[in-house]
Amino acid sequence: MELSDYIRIVRKYWVLLVAATLVGVGMGAIASLMQRPVYSASTQVFVSLQGGDTTAELAQGNTFTLSRVATYANLVDSQRVLDGVIESLGLDETFSALDSRVSATTVPETTIIQITATSNDPAAAAALADAAAASLSETVTAIEARPDQTSPVQLAVVERASVPTSPISPRTTVNIALGALIALGLAVGFALLREVLDTRIRNERDVRAVTAAPMLGAIAFDPKAKQRPLIVHADPLSPRSEQFRTLRTNLQFIEVDDDSRSIVVTSATPGEGKSTTTANLALAIADAGQTVILIDADLRKPKVAEYMNLDGGVGLTDVLIGRAELVDAVQQWGAKSLYVLPAGQIPPNPSELLGSKAMATLLKELQAEFDWVLFDAPPLLPVTDAAVLSKHVESVVIVASAGKATKHQLETAVQLLNTVDSDVSGVVLTMVPTRGADAYAYGHYGYGHYGYMERKQQEQKAKRFALPKVR
Repeated sequence: MELSDYIRIVRKYWVLLVAATLVGVGMGAIASLMQRPVYSASTQVFVSLQGGDTTAELAQGNTFTLSRVATYANLVDSQRVLDGVIESLGLDETFSALDSRVSATTVPETTIIQITATSNDPAAAAALADAAAASLSETVTAIEARPDQTSPVQLAVVERASVPTSPISPRTTVNIALGALIALGLAVGFALLREVLDTRIRNERDVRAVTAAPMLGAIAFDPKAKQRPLIVHADPLSPRSEQFRTLRTNLQFIEVDDDSRSIVVTSATPGEGKSTTTANLALAIADAGQTVILIDADLRKPKVAEYMNLDGGVGLTDVLIGRAELVDAVQQWGAKSLYVLPAGQIPPNPSELLGSKAMATLLKELQAEFDWVLFDAPPLLPVTDAAVLSKHVESVVIVASAGKATKHQLETAVQLLNTVDSDVSGVVLTMVPTRGADAYAYGHYGYGHYGYMERKQQEQKAKRFALPKVR
């Protein structure tokens, strides 16, 4: 994955990341509120050796105390010292319970021992530290005492413990930050795992990972596509219409050496927008002044006649079986150089009809009359109709729906066409989101957006300053 992939994932899952961070902050705050405050108090004990008048004796005594101070520090949490603390303070606690609340460390290169005690009560923490220092002093004196002599080692409290004003635990800020980081890390891991395991095609790079065929265009998602399938006719200046013109231009460059171009438009699975793409592409070609015939070769679920608002009772199947003449079955659409050949009656053997000699003869006749011959063919994976028909035409265009089609489905569709030696001109990505991390660049800039907004502004001005009709 590249840096752009991580940026895209952050843009795509930013709501999840923000929500997880807020949840982590809340959990950290709740954990801090549920914990009882813990206070810490410390006292310092100075270890010295009694006696010694000469410099040599003092140096020897200093070396002795330095070697013993670590041993004395380890005695702080011993049972003998802590039993003395329990007795002096009258605590209702066992040695093992008190052991975790008292600790001692030595100050480097000194003979000072720092004793630290913790408690839920600040005053109790200070009292516990002082009691531990007193008990340690008594214990060391008893241990180091010689027969009939006083102990040469003396422990003196340098600084008594003061009552703490703020707890050392819970550390609310740290808990909140830690909770936020943990939750954010889990959310990022989930987003990365989901993105890695996601096999759906979402952008041009996903298409390139499956096939070497070029990306011919990207058609934006339109929630009103069912109400207005012919967007090139219904709203010719919209960004989506401009995307179909871009597709037309790209196909012209690919098929530049052919006088007549015959193309099968298909998809891997149903519902990926192949019929809508074929119909709008035919309209865009006709707008450019070229003659085009749109043939509904989906002899199982035909849609072209419905989209073009034409009578589909007579069509391709009738021509192929000789029940109708081509001139009687073809219908001109409006005043454009666009002609439509509906599917006709649904036959029991669609694949055999599309692969027949009659189909090959019909295609040659159409290529002699029209600049473009476009076939709206069934999906490749459920049936073999498109693969059979592709043997008669010059090239095939595969339509893939962004966020629906998977890489495996597209790869299988391409392999089916390669098996019959069909030339795949390219892939058209449909239903591309207009917003978010997977949004495609088409429609966000250029003539389509500019012309569309300019026209809308002109219409609004015309309504605003329209003069009343004179009767």
